Parts: sequence; structure tokens; C-alpha cells
Amino acid sequence: MGERAGAVSNVVLTTLTKRRDFLAANSGKRAPMPAFVLLVKARDDGDATMRVGYTVTKKIGNAVVRNRIKRRFRALVRDVLPVSGVAGADHVLIGRSGGLTRDFAQLRVDLTKALAKVAR
Repeated sequence: MGERAGAVSNVVLTTLTKRRDFLAANSGKRAPMPAFVLLVKARDDGDATMRVGYTVTKKIGNAVVRNRIKRRFRALVRDVLPVSGVAGADHVLIGRSGGLTRDFAQLRVDLTKALAKVAR
């Protein structure tokens, strides 16, 4: 995927595609929530771009279920990350089974809470 401008400000969101970036984010701060686990790792490269990655394992369900969860996460990130995200960091959302059935408004609250937790 390419770059997207945030709805609120001129924040640029880029999608993580390389495995090494996901592995590097795994050593960062983590905030477990009922529908996902948020990993945030500062890159320290002087670039304020926020990068985002999504992971949903086969344990959660078939391809249809996994893709539906990732679509919900992408919409969620477009809403919340430009306002509450950590600039210059990689954000990875690891899906849990609750990501499919949880109310979208509650997902938004969960992500905001998780971002506040890792920002401390």
C-alpha cells in the first residue's frame, strides 16, 4: 500500500510490508487489548512518518475472517492514529478473535487507550 494523508492533520501513514520491520516492532512496547495487541517501536531515524502493520494469524479463522478483521483495523487506524499515534514509530496491530465481533466504537476506545499506555 502507499501513503495516506491523515484526516485531521498532515500526518502521513505508511504500511509496513517487510518482515524485518514487524520483527523489530516486536521488541517495542506492547499494549494488550481484548480485540488486538498493539506493538509500538520508535524508529529513531528522524522521520516523523508513522508506519502501520496488521497481523492476523490462521488461528483466528479462515481468509475471509482474517481479511475482515484487517479491514476493520485499517478503518480504525485511519480514524485514531493521526490524532493519537506516536510520531516516528512503527505501529503493529495483532488481531485477536474479539476483533471481529467487538463494536467499532469500543475498538476506537481500546486503540486510544492502548496508544496512551505505550506513550507513557
